[in-house]
Amino acid sequence: MTSIVPPTALPLTGTLRRLYFARFGFAVVWALLLATVAPDVAPLLTVLLVLYPLVDAAAVFTELRATAATSRSRVSETANVVVSVLAAIGLGWSSTVSPAAVLAVWGVWAVLAGASQLATGLSRRKLGGQWPLVFSGGLSVLVGFAFLAQGVNEAASVTSVAGYATFGGVLFLISAIRLGRKARA
Repeated sequence: MTSIVPPTALPLTGTLRRLYFARFGFAVVWALLLATVAPDVAPLLTVLLVLYPLVDAAAVFTELRATAATSRSRVSETANVVVSVLAAIGLGWSSTVSPAAVLAVWGVWAVLAGASQLATGLSRRKLGGQWPLVFSGGLSVLVGFAFLAQGVNEAASVTSVAGYATFGGVLFLISAIRLGRKARA
């Protein structure tokens, strides 16, 4: 099913496309660092754990600046920025406590940020290229509950979040490609 992107949406489409490509690249590099280096270097693990939600907050803030003042997604995006900054603080603290604490905080953040992403994607569905993000948001909610359960059950490693980040990055890549196709159509 093809829809035409309104001319007023083209600058937002371009911004989102570039942002989604950047988020894909960041997620893959971040996941590789987390999986290969961070488990053995506690300070690096803390930096990476804090960095991921801060980059998420900055990306969503960039989206907020690019959207029209009347955009329906502004509330969910603002909530996502706040939740991501709070998650960065929580992850910084929890990384000094235990892997289980990290997974519990990550899980809560994934649930809340996923719900926000789901709401944002649904509100932008006419823009095109948003269905992978809708899927990603819904999946993030489900996986967030799984991370929370791992944390409650005293998991000993946080490397499972690397897979979460990679898959999320791939979904951003798919959205970027779909937005590009929609803009050319």
